[in-house]
Amino acid sequence: MPSTLSIGFLTPYSGVYPYYSAHLVTGWLIGMGLDPARQKTVQFTSEYTHMGSAEASVNAVRKLLFFNNVDVISGLVSYKIMPEIIPLVENTKRPGFFFDMGEYIPHFPYLSQSVFYASHQLWQSQYALGQWAQGKFGDGGYIIAPAYEAGYHLHSAFREGAATAGGKQVKMAVLPADPNDPKKLDLDELFATLAKDGPSYVHAIFAGTMGAAFLQKWIQSGFHKKIPLLINETMAYDDVLEDVKHIDLELYTSMMWMREDQRPANQQFVKKFESIAKQPANIYALMGYEAGLVWRELLPHALKKDWDTVKQLLRTTIIDGPRGAKNFYPASGFALPSANILKISTAGNKINKLIIDQGTGMRYDAKDFEMIHNESMSGWQNPFLCI
Repeated sequence: MPSTLSIGFLTPYSGVYPYYSAHLVTGWLIGMGLDPARQKTVQFTSEYTHMGSAEASVNAVRKLLFFNNVDVISGLVSYKIMPEIIPLVENTKRPGFFFDMGEYIPHFPYLSQSVFYASHQLWQSQYALGQWAQGKFGDGGYIIAPAYEAGYHLHSAFREGAATAGGKQVKMAVLPADPNDPKKLDLDELFATLAKDGPSYVHAIFAGTMGAAFLQKWIQSGFHKKIPLLINETMAYDDVLEDVKHIDLELYTSMMWMREDQRPANQQFVKKFESIAKQPANIYALMGYEAGLVWRELLPHALKKDWDTVKQLLRTTIIDGPRGAKNFYPASGFALPSANILKISTAGNKINKLIIDQGTGMRYDAKDFEMIHNESMSGWQNPFLCI
């Protein structure tokens, strides 16, 4: 029996999380019960896909499949490019197993039985936060996002969540991009509008360092603790809050995974990853670990190149991971994640998180989301945070 499983890994550039790929792969191997430093059972071959465009990704898939002859195609991708990749995967009869942060609500005009998705489902977090915000603060909220972040479904999912709770007046401001200074954050005009409109809450959606910059400007604006501030999940990750933990901040967010979660399966993951990687556990490590849990069961069949059995198991298997049930095939429903609604306060170089409510998930193929797919003209092909 062959002793090696080869996995080709599409790797776009991310200036926000430059080591995401190493964390994903390390988590994957740990989830399989393998020592990342010593094991020889699974071999990863990374292929750089620049910003994750369809052209770059398709070229990488061709190289990995037909030159490197890998057994499985994986990596970080956007749903927008899957129609270009699926035919290549299907022609080889091998499985595709892809990761995404969930910046788009899934939409599958054609659902391949050979392609599987390990999604963090960020849109679910946004949907839960919007629903909670409407119930807590009422109508008349305001969403703020730069052009890049506004090109995904994060704001749409939030508004849909608010709408299901009765919201009808959620406004949105898209900050203009300056091509000569991409990190420019001029909020004076926007803050003047907020002062005039007096929204019931503000929901900010920012990626990377601009998130920390926005929080600092929010404090200086005078709105702090006068208008409730809600932030998207990735703005609330510890590495972002580290930059502002000395500031007296009070804000709200929704999170589908917390390093501090005390359930045994999560603490086992955190301790294993941190003892091996010598870095704090993060969302990419978690996504890899969840993949490892299912591939641990698939490994005997994968080593025999029995792809029919591998794909059949991937279509039906549900793992019980660090954050509960998770599956990897859309037609089996995608296990609905639970989202914690958090109140976060920072002061004295400490980050305090308090769970104040539980959010609800929504099936990706719910009729309510059809309008988002029909009306969304965005063509961003780079996975979220790959900027």
